Amino acid sequence: MVDLSALNPFGPPKPLRGVLAIYDNPDTLIHAAGKMREAGFTNADAYTPYPVHGLSEALGVKKSWVPYVTLVMGLSGAILGLFFEIWTSAIDWPINVGGKPFVSLPAFIPITFECGVLLGGTMTLGALLFACGLPNFRAPILDRSLTDDRFALFIPDSGPSYNENRAIQLLQSSGSPDVRVIRA
Repeated sequence: MVDLSALNPFGPPKPLRGVLAIYDNPDTLIHAAGKMREAGFTNADAYTPYPVHGLSEALGVKKSWVPYVTLVMGLSGAILGLFFEIWTSAIDWPINVGGKPFVSLPAFIPITFECGVLLGGTMTLGALLFACGLPNFRAPILDRSLTDDRFALFIPDSGPSYNENRAIQLLQSSGSPDVRVIRA
């Protein structure tokens, strides 16, 4: 088997440790995520079989910066496309076609729009991959069938406020039937 971790441009993956709690319904998961945040645990992650409304707020997930990349790159693409059209038709290769002006903005709008969509879309994909930490060459730490019909909350070993025993007690008191310590 080929070791893909050697191809990781971000260096070798750090070992992952933490506490995983499994829940049977989304309401219990949201309640546990709120309790976890109140207790001072950070960087928690939730695994669900479908999107759960209110889970992002309960986990304290911050607003993404990816839409700003889309806006800036989309406008940049539109401006570059318009500049290229104006430069080509009015400065570099001016040809009088049927008496129309060299800078004919109504004729330039479709290409300007498409250049904005092209640059905005491709840069959004790049920013999304970067924001999600992809490609991820780590081996999965969880059972892949976990999100078939169950919900999970993972508190990683990060930050000075992490205490494994306190995390286990908190997750057990939140109604989880199964709490596991992950050392991968």
